[in-house]
Amino acid sequence: MSSSFSNRLASLVLAGTIAACAPVLLRAADAAMPPAAPVVTTAVAVLSPTQGNEVHGTVRFTKVATGVRVVADLTGLKPGEHGFHVHEFGDATSADGMATGGHFNPMHEVHGGPSSEHRNEGDLGNITADASGHATLDYVDSKLAFDGTGSILGRSVVIHADRDDIAAQPSGNAGKRVAVGVIGIVKSP
Repeated sequence: MSSSFSNRLASLVLAGTIAACAPVLLRAADAAMPPAAPVVTTAVAVLSPTQGNEVHGTVRFTKVATGVRVVADLTGLKPGEHGFHVHEFGDATSADGMATGGHFNPMHEVHGGPSSEHRNEGDLGNITADASGHATLDYVDSKLAFDGTGSILGRSVVIHADRDDIAAQPSGNAGKRVAVGVIGIVKSP
């Protein structure tokens, strides 16, 4: 048998073996790859009171064409305005809410309000409680996101005892944390 014939035969056998194994190799590769992450369109934070407080409620986040719609419904607040922020960590384990860290600020912006030209992603402004301690809010925020470095998923919502003055750095002098809730993905219908 000539050397060139042997080389061609070996090449054909190798090619046939690869072709025969390709479907098995592709199935194995597909099985090893994690499934694509679902597109998140809705998230929720269920707020619980910090020690010594009575604030409860929910904040729902829904992706819309112009940003993320924020709908809050809270009870147990003292009447008036209260700082309302997204904080950097989804850790609600400390009695005073401090495990949530500072305002969520991945772009290292200054503190401001929801309509300020310069503000961090966590600056949601204030929520106002009526005489009975009930507060609601419904608006669209153009800075919030469910993906990328600005994703709020797994972070926390914090309600403060006092009004956010929208000016004082780094967090608006909003006082103690009276309620905390981790932002989690809502199961699709």
